[in-house]
Amino acid sequence: MDRKNVRTLCFSILCPLLMTVAPLNVEAAPQDGPVKDSMPPHLIQTVTQQDLYEGMIALDMLQCPVLKEPDCEKAFENVKSCVVRVNMGNAYGSGILWEMTADQVIVATNRHVLAYWQETDSFLYFQQGYYMEAEILGVSEQYDVGFLAVDNGQFTYDELEGLQSAAADMDVYEQLKQGDGIFCVGAGPGPEVGELLFHTAVLEDRARYIADFGTDMLYGHGFARTGMSGGGIFDEYGHLIGMVTGGTLQNEVAGVPLPVIAEAYREIGSRAD
Repeated sequence: MDRKNVRTLCFSILCPLLMTVAPLNVEAAPQDGPVKDSMPPHLIQTVTQQDLYEGMIALDMLQCPVLKEPDCEKAFENVKSCVVRVNMGNAYGSGILWEMTADQVIVATNRHVLAYWQETDSFLYFQQGYYMEAEILGVSEQYDVGFLAVDNGQFTYDELEGLQSAAADMDVYEQLKQGDGIFCVGAGPGPEVGELLFHTAVLEDRARYIADFGTDMLYGHGFARTGMSGGGIFDEYGHLIGMVTGGTLQNEVAGVPLPVIAEAYREIGSRAD
């Protein structure tokens, strides 16, 4: 949907709220003169960029698009904007743009990635070209999941409207089956911080117990390398289904399943409450 349609749609939602005003007091016409039609003054209605942004969030318009037909390479072009690089001094990892709120941009990553996070020399690089400071929102006590929060004040509203969070759908995850095509996206090792790695894989199990992690993990055959931890695992349409977490020399890939990421986010939110 283009920007013109976005603004029209948001106006149709916000204007009824702006029209809730107190009744106008109309002065009575003199009795010895003709009665004139009473016309209320013209109401000038304005919608701010903040209103538009929050309306787009409410309508899920700031999510990566998904394909109608399976195609990993085309889906990668849609989702690469939601994968960020997590820079931590001499170390780096990856993250997923998990949620956009009125006040913050939330990035999900692995807990083991955040073990290297230092407030003094760590930052996030967004594929749109932004270098942003962040703070740890929280880490899961049970799972290899953590979250970073970026204050929206570091962006302009035009920049925020150019961001896209991952399209996460629990129903899609539940319908995954052995043999489905998937792909992993994470930060690349090159000198260019914007470089992303893209590797296709085949799903073996959406929840297999792996002793090295001590829990059920999304498991498949494919390639993943150091630095991709915290990146996204997607289905062939571009839906987020998990988080890249580990791999083996035998081309096995393990990731945190989507429901676990969501559970960890709820856990951290409940602590804040």
